[in-house]
Amino acid sequence: MKPATTIISAISRYIHHDDTLPLPQLRRLGIIYSSYRFVVSIFSMLMIYISARTGDSASLPSFLQQTALSFYVMLSLILLGLFYVVTKQMRRQLAFGLVLDVIILSLLLYTAGEPDLQLTMLYMVVVAASFMLLHGSQALVITLLAIIFVIYQQFFYAIANSMNLANLGDALLMSASFLAVGGLSWSISQRLVQLEKVAQSHAKEVERLNVINQEVITQMVNGVIVIDKQDIVLANLAAHQLLSVTQDSSLRASSTSTDTEKMRGDTPHATLFNFKHQLSKQHSQLLQACLSVAAGQTRTFTYDVPEVANASIFGKLRVQIIPLKDESKLVLLEDLRREQASAQQLKLASLGQLTASIAHEIRNPLAAISQASQLLMEDLTEIEANASNVDMSGNHELYEMIFSQTKRVNRIIEDILKLSRQQAASQQAIVLAEWMPAFLDNYFQGHDIFLHVKTQPTISFDPHQLEQILINLINNGLRYSSYSHPHAYVEIEIYCADNDVIIDILDNGDGIKTEDLKHLFNPFFTTDKAGTGLGLYLSQAFCEANQARLLYIPEHEKTCFRLISPAIDSDNIFQAVEEKLY
Repeated sequence: MKPATTIISAISRYIHHDDTLPLPQLRRLGIIYSSYRFVVSIFSMLMIYISARTGDSASLPSFLQQTALSFYVMLSLILLGLFYVVTKQMRRQLAFGLVLDVIILSLLLYTAGEPDLQLTMLYMVVVAASFMLLHGSQALVITLLAIIFVIYQQFFYAIANSMNLANLGDALLMSASFLAVGGLSWSISQRLVQLEKVAQSHAKEVERLNVINQEVITQMVNGVIVIDKQDIVLANLAAHQLLSVTQDSSLRASSTSTDTEKMRGDTPHATLFNFKHQLSKQHSQLLQACLSVAAGQTRTFTYDVPEVANASIFGKLRVQIIPLKDESKLVLLEDLRREQASAQQLKLASLGQLTASIAHEIRNPLAAISQASQLLMEDLTEIEANASNVDMSGNHELYEMIFSQTKRVNRIIEDILKLSRQQAASQQAIVLAEWMPAFLDNYFQGHDIFLHVKTQPTISFDPHQLEQILINLINNGLRYSSYSHPHAYVEIEIYCADNDVIIDILDNGDGIKTEDLKHLFNPFFTTDKAGTGLGLYLSQAFCEANQARLLYIPEHEKTCFRLISPAIDSDNIFQAVEEKLY
């Protein structure tokens, strides 16, 4: 018995508490073993039934055999059914079933009247299954229980009949075999457990990386669309915004469920189906262009957003189609406003360098000319006062013309210097519903400015540059409105369209002629003789420096200049508020 004790101690040394398979795998193996138990019990009952039908009195089953097998069949069926009903106590069910197997096999071996090699071999399956399905300590107890029953049977027969050393040696050899099978099964089970842990660790890491990738894609400012054959399998939030494709509120609400529900539910599929439906409806040209690109080919083009998708908001997108390894396509959508803003910053920097080099050279002689014209006008006034018979009115008008033109040139230089002094836009969060009334009260008190605030948006904008833009637009509106009507007034409407904030500056003037539209935002273009032609150009430059756009809307019933800026907080929508300022 010393070798057996050595083997037992060696096995016990390597037994740990956390040495079983995870519950899902344990449940599958438990169902397989319970099914095996039920088949063995049914087969044993059939063998008893066949023996009874043959009528051989020597092989007729005893009452104890019939009772044990009937009880075994019933419990096998119950244990098999419990695996489909109860999931929290699987290890206890397995331990109970394996102990039951040892007891029933021992009863059958005892009632057989003599050692039965076939029944003894069934112990091997029980021992192997115990080390596969249970903790090492529990499996060792079941193995020792099987060894005790096998050895006790030999001692019982030795006491009842006669000592048979051959049978006793077979029992000891069988017991050692139990331990060997148990050790081998335990070693295999530990390898399976380690492989399962590694697989779970890799699965968690893949899931973590997938979550990170999804978050990165969601937060990207560029639109991302993945097309697999004819289906859209991915579309991030930026793609919805750039293409003005709305997400159904019910889908967005249901998308806040657990990750498992996200993976298994139909919400992502419904969202993508809705996205593809709106894409084919509003941007059929873009969708067909993406689908028509052959597999493995790359294509880049500029897409003009049609009017049905609020072209006044986005205008143009750069579309890049990149092939992926699985024959799907990656479509990147880039809003060209950022490039326009960068180009405008370079333009401002170049203009700043130019004006800094020539401002001193121009303003000094200009100031001298202006001062000289003023002195000449004062001298003429004194001469006319001293010599009443001298008529110098013609010269006086010429000097006034020189003085007025120098003032106009000075205004042009000041406007250019305003543009050149502007550094990179220092953007701040501006709540328009609070900022706009204070601005109008500071700069346009005494004028009829009607403010209509239909939302409470927040934009990111340089406050000083926004003031300069609105001052130019409102002054233009008041001036051109006074040319057409005795009562000049300007209306300001603030509202949201998709994910952008719209500021409309409206007046009842005659508007812009069709032939002048293409020159409207060019520097030094003006239809007013007293104007410098830099107001709209500066305003548009400031807008582009803040990732905004300034447009003239000819379709509007009034003269409408529209400032469009991305909203950074457009969730709180309230009822329209109308204010009349001085």
